[in-house]
Amino acid sequence: MISARNITLSFGKRVLFDEVNISFTKGNCYGIIGANGAGKSTFLKILSGEIEPNKGSVEITPGERMSFLKQNQFEFDENTVLDTCLMGHKRMWEVMHEKDALYAKEDFTEADGLRAGELEGEFGEMGGYEAESNAASLLSDLGVKEDMHQVLMKDVASNYKLRVLLAQSLFGNPDILLLDEPTNGLDIETIGWLENFLADYENIVLVVSHDRHFLDTVCTHVSDVDRSKIKTFTGNYSFWYESSQLMARQMSDKNKKNEDKRAALLDFIARFSANASKSKQATSRKKALEKLTIEEIEPSNRKYPGIIFQPLREVGNQILNVEKLAYSIDGRNLFKDVSFSVSKNDKIAFLSKDALAITYFFEIINDAVKADTGSFEWGTTITKAYLPMEHNEEFKVALSLMDWLRQFVPANVTDADEPFIRGFLGKMLFSGDDVMKKTNVLSGGEKVRCMVSKMMLQNPNVVILDQPTNHLDLESIQSFNEGCQNYAGVVLMTSHDHTFMQTVANRVIELTPKGVIDRLMTFDEYMEDKRVQELRAEMYS
Repeated sequence: MISARNITLSFGKRVLFDEVNISFTKGNCYGIIGANGAGKSTFLKILSGEIEPNKGSVEITPGERMSFLKQNQFEFDENTVLDTCLMGHKRMWEVMHEKDALYAKEDFTEADGLRAGELEGEFGEMGGYEAESNAASLLSDLGVKEDMHQVLMKDVASNYKLRVLLAQSLFGNPDILLLDEPTNGLDIETIGWLENFLADYENIVLVVSHDRHFLDTVCTHVSDVDRSKIKTFTGNYSFWYESSQLMARQMSDKNKKNEDKRAALLDFIARFSANASKSKQATSRKKALEKLTIEEIEPSNRKYPGIIFQPLREVGNQILNVEKLAYSIDGRNLFKDVSFSVSKNDKIAFLSKDALAITYFFEIINDAVKADTGSFEWGTTITKAYLPMEHNEEFKVALSLMDWLRQFVPANVTDADEPFIRGFLGKMLFSGDDVMKKTNVLSGGEKVRCMVSKMMLQNPNVVILDQPTNHLDLESIQSFNEGCQNYAGVVLMTSHDHTFMQTVANRVIELTPKGVIDRLMTFDEYMEDKRVQELRAEMYS
């Protein structure tokens, strides 16, 4: 078990944690959630000992080993990939080097022999004799193939460094596992492997992630960082979100009798408990939910942006026709022979094993890049709004948010006064003096929210989204997701967020070096279809 006792931490006048008391027990996976800046990552660092609180202490059951996913990609530059993974078990690594140093001595004494024997026994108890093969297997499972295992970390691409650091944190079956954004840099298949690994993990896991599908799959509990406190709730992220929203609606319904409210909440718990059987964490989560009491459910204090795209006109019969588009970069063929037509009511998830393929495809159909070959044509009724993955150029000039957004008011809007502009910024949680903030000092999440304000202002009937959840907190992601689900227009999108892709898209198009795969099905159906997976393997071979 690991416990935080009376943890208090402040930076100047800002109090991040105030007398926090919380415990985490074996067999559970806790999703640490909270708004950007609430202190999620800081809390993990307090538990790991990297940050000393102003007051309070962290207590760990004696003899238990903790592992913390490090985000410093340069810390192990002079170590090989395999050694970096092995270093995840600090004591095993120390024993390995101490006994190797003893055996290397020219004047090996009897005392050295006795010490070496002690170390050999300890090494064996820790599984040291299988360590290298276990580490190699773990790295391979995370997509770091054997030919990379003896390469120095400084010579490894950044996305693979993240995988090695993840392998390091998982290595040796730690008793307490702290993971800060573990899915960063992982593809869909590797995230799936990690979900299965953690769902079967029998020790304590604490994880910070903006990936709702990941949290839903692995978490038995949610620990909410809010108002300088942390409170733990039974269930995964979706249960926490849906139950807190339901409780908020129940509290606002003054005409509804208490017994009716209680019956509705009990029914919700029962239905969610039944659905838990679909999860890898089925047994522990179902048991926990069955023990849940109504009093544990509370309305959320979170503020959610209002992301509402309202088309000015309906799309016509011709939306987008693409004919034999191809594009390559630096001799690398990103895609070719891409042909398809977009229909009314389409919400299309775009996939590729090369993320650049989708980004360049979206840039091409938005006239920012010219294709090598092929053509595309938008229908005359189309008003499109585009959220590119890279949008820093939009914010280089130091304008107030009011003046920045005013640039994009459509010509047909005649009453674009200050209340009008404030209304769009307010929907994205920019209120009061926030609207006078300069665009060149915005955070990544604030820039995305500004871009969404711009998109809503355009009243599009087609929205194009390249990794829309990047930099956003869970509240903004949830609102963006629901806004796209309710949107009456066409959506062309790609996202690392599994839930976003599954709940919004009704069609999947994959861009490959050998052509296009186009299926009218949900994202999960696409990923689970055996014939599709066989075709994918062929298209990338």
